[in-house]
Amino acid sequence: MNKKTIKDIDVKGKKCLVRVDFNVPLDDNGNITDENRIQGALPTIKYLMDNGAKVVLCSHMGKPHNIFTPNFGLTKKEKKKVAALPESEQQAATEEFLKKAANDQKKFSLKVVADRLNQLLDGKVTFASDLVGQDAQTKVNALKEGEVVLLENTRFYAGEEKNDVELAKQLASFADVYVNDAFGTAHRAHASTEGVSHFVDTSVSGFLIAKELEIMGGALDNPRRPFIAILGGAKVSDKIGVINNLLEKVDKLLIGGAMAYTFIKAQGGEIGNSLCELDKLDLANELLQKAKEKKVELLLPVDTVIAQEFKNDTPFRTVESFKIPADWEGMDIGEETSKIFADAIKDAKTIIWNGPMGVSEMPNFANGTKAVAMAMCKTDATTIIGGGDSAAAIANLGFADKVTHISTGGGASLEFLEGKVLPGVACLNDKD
Repeated sequence: MNKKTIKDIDVKGKKCLVRVDFNVPLDDNGNITDENRIQGALPTIKYLMDNGAKVVLCSHMGKPHNIFTPNFGLTKKEKKKVAALPESEQQAATEEFLKKAANDQKKFSLKVVADRLNQLLDGKVTFASDLVGQDAQTKVNALKEGEVVLLENTRFYAGEEKNDVELAKQLASFADVYVNDAFGTAHRAHASTEGVSHFVDTSVSGFLIAKELEIMGGALDNPRRPFIAILGGAKVSDKIGVINNLLEKVDKLLIGGAMAYTFIKAQGGEIGNSLCELDKLDLANELLQKAKEKKVELLLPVDTVIAQEFKNDTPFRTVESFKIPADWEGMDIGEETSKIFADAIKDAKTIIWNGPMGVSEMPNFANGTKAVAMAMCKTDATTIIGGGDSAAAIANLGFADKVTHISTGGGASLEFLEGKVLPGVACLNDKD
């Protein structure tokens, strides 16, 4: 996808509405525990500031219990619930809904992000206590070139996830230019990710999305070969589209994680208590057959680390993958499989990895994931981690700086790997 970026346009003096991903984790005291997403957005924000833009940032955070209406009243759903109650109980129910809404408004407010951003950007950031209300309008109108305002959580408004036209229009009224730099939400057609673009003449990407399109898109469309994909995680059903699309493109496909047991079971293997999607056995065989037809070498684990219980501190041992005893469950690829996978990886020129090889958050069952990560880091290949659990695993193992690219989107990365059109990318202006 050849989409315009902020470098392709003149932003001086223009109000740039930037959809960022500030969905950062907080501790029980409301403190940010990981600011990688804030740091990741800084290059785009600083570029706009340095080039004289008036920067308006918006983002969601978390999944608020109550999606607020603009006037902080009850939602239609809540009103229906109240109306269905006996009249004597309606007042108490209304107050309870409003109490929960107030708690969520405090818990999921982006003010904590605005405060941190203000420290990082030399005091040039203000915070609007609403998204499209009076405070937002006042602060956006007061912006000077090189200044920033962060609007309140987009998901405080029911219209965000519904891609409401009126909310999109209100957001667009703050913008001469729309900039999407939130790849992690680009697969969602929400008011702030897609809807707003219909009411702004110029829509472009920031640096994060541009990098995703360049590196991941380049790997899928024009890879250096051999091209290898490594898939793990729990369920085949989560990756059906990914597998189908990759079988059209890769030279080798390595499958680990719990999803491997569905393939092993489909071929008549004994998998004990291992996770398995029994309704996907025929599909697994179809995918294996497709790999043969496409002449893609598809590798499954030959040995498996099994455990008696799903926890780190439990008896475990290694057995052949097709001979897992009853009452035991697979937790990781075995040492022999790790060697086979590493050997398959060593000559690759392009590698995409999505999903850990085992229960990598448990130290006793992280060795397979670690072995694959180490093998990737020893190559001169373009190495891409497809977000989500595999991104967390590679970071926890300390290999994040040794790979070419770690995608900033979990669900968005999967849909991109499937070859799906991402609404938050499709809405951006094409380069001439």
